[in-house]
Amino acid sequence: MDFSILYALQHLHNEVIDAIMVGITSLGNAGWIWIALTAVFLAIPKYRKCGVRMAIALILDLILCNLILKPLAARPRPCWIDEQVKMLVAVPKDYSFPSGHSAASFAAAVSMFTLHRKAGIAALILAVLIAFSRLYLFVHFPTDVLAGAAVGFICAFLAAKMQNGFLLCSQGR
Repeated sequence: MDFSILYALQHLHNEVIDAIMVGITSLGNAGWIWIALTAVFLAIPKYRKCGVRMAIALILDLILCNLILKPLAARPRPCWIDEQVKMLVAVPKDYSFPSGHSAASFAAAVSMFTLHRKAGIAALILAVLIAFSRLYLFVHFPTDVLAGAAVGFICAFLAAKMQNGFLLCSQGR
């Protein structure tokens, strides 16, 4: 079923959508957009709590997704299995499961949403677009993207629990 979805998406390709999807996916490369937003939030006192939560979520995501789950699952990417599909981005060298782009995107976006709803909605829309771009570009299976989103949600949840627990402890409760 994973390949059926990916092959169906290959019929959507045209020059305009291709350029848009390459641009969107590049925002998630190494999580740079989320790291940049985290840094901006950390620098602004009004948003510092959100920046801290995003930083915790992204660190948890890095550990869980890239250091534990990817090597453990060692799932080949669709573009490694079917080399006939024309690639619009460089073929990634790390494993496919779970999607790191999706995990980092949802870790940061959900963290943002929990503290700042309006900005969080925009971040969630971007997270969905980044996740979809990974399918469109044939570098992840749908289950990789869904698992990545789930990992991101879990990391955001854990970051909130850790941050709230620390705040309670620091207030002497």
